[in-house]
Amino acid sequence: MGFVQVLGHGVPTAVTDAFAAALDEFFLLPLEVKKQYRTPPEVNRGYAPPKTESLSLSLGLAPSNRMHDFFEAFNVGAAVSDFPGLDLPAADYPENVWPAEAPSFRSAVSAYSAEASRVARTLTSVFADALGLPAGFFEQYTDHSLDVLRMNNYALEPGALELDGDLTGMGEHTDYGIVTVLWADQVAGLQVLGRDGGWHDVQPADGALLINLGDLMARWTNERWMSTLHRVKPPIVDGSIQRRRSAAFFHDGNVDAVIETLPTCVGDGSPYPPITVGEHIRAKLAGSRAGVANTEAEREAARVLAAQGSA
Repeated sequence: MGFVQVLGHGVPTAVTDAFAAALDEFFLLPLEVKKQYRTPPEVNRGYAPPKTESLSLSLGLAPSNRMHDFFEAFNVGAAVSDFPGLDLPAADYPENVWPAEAPSFRSAVSAYSAEASRVARTLTSVFADALGLPAGFFEQYTDHSLDVLRMNNYALEPGALELDGDLTGMGEHTDYGIVTVLWADQVAGLQVLGRDGGWHDVQPADGALLINLGDLMARWTNERWMSTLHRVKPPIVDGSIQRRRSAAFFHDGNVDAVIETLPTCVGDGSPYPPITVGEHIRAKLAGSRAGVANTEAEREAARVLAAQGSA
């Protein structure tokens, strides 16, 4: 089902501790301060307030909950200035915004992002070997990768919402790119869809990073390796939501890279049609951030609908 967790990744504890403190430094700021760093929906950078996104729309599905997802987030990622001389499109590689009110945020986030990038690229070298591909196969697709680090905070102000059983922290979705490296609190809430059609609770072991495959890997392998359908259902304790933090490093590939079924994975089935990384990511973001249902995610959406029918 495209989900594992890894130990021995080599990310120093000092880096993750500083990173967790930086998340607190920013997310505990007043909402009006955080909103100063909000960017338009098509700019996948900066702050996203609670209830402004619906991840299920990235699959072309109406939100399964009665409201938009209640998490808040802050995004940083690869920028044009990181790749001088390549003349990359600014719309796909926007510059980052950094909150001045959180002075430790930029350095701690940058340090963790560099470590997560190393882990992601190490994993793709393992993937190439496992798929019978030449060593370094994926490097040609990722030398100016559209990588994004999304930091999430699941919390609502007391009294901000009448809690009920339909409350969703983050709607069911697949990640969009090649592979995701997820740092998360050991707080219940994350659920992944199993081959049995049921949702299974997941939390990291001590010191582990959670790893899941994205849609582009499913396309490359003709679903020999599946992208992980997942969602967040934070626990409600005594009428309030327990706080949960996570940070997903999305390793997505070059904007102009063409993704088509790998020669070792064509098999007897009909492969996905070729698509560029940029086309795929833009359609997904138009759903989750701008409310435009994605019409190119039939296979992923069918898996969600099947799970809903068996629940």
